Amino acid sequence: MTVMQTRTDAGLAAALRISVSRLARRLRAQRAASGLTEAVLSETQLAALSALEVHRAMTPGELAEHEKVQPPSMTRVIAVLEERQLVLRSPHPTDRRQIILKVTEERATLRAAVPILEKLSQS
Repeated sequence: MTVMQTRTDAGLAAALRISVSRLARRLRAQRAASGLTEAVLSETQLAALSALEVHRAMTPGELAEHEKVQPPSMTRVIAVLEERQLVLRSPHPTDRRQIILKVTEERATLRAAVPILEKLSQS
């Protein structure tokens, strides 16, 4: 696509859709080439984990609302993330009926390593 085609909202949306589709196809091919037939985390699980990283802490209800899924679906997503030790539950500071979800420290360490790894990959 040319710069002129991406100046309109429709052109930009088309360019983004094509780029994201190509990236997804490339990631699937790499996963298959490395012998992994299924994703380590589903798209929904990755999106929820990403939201928690960005917002630092959320209740399950807030996370479900943010990701536009029903709370029972988010409960299943959270269970997988907890099982893989990617998120932790802690008591809500003001509402004992609620919990707060946060990414594990391991994830925080990995988040901090990203810029370093990116720099190494470019050198």
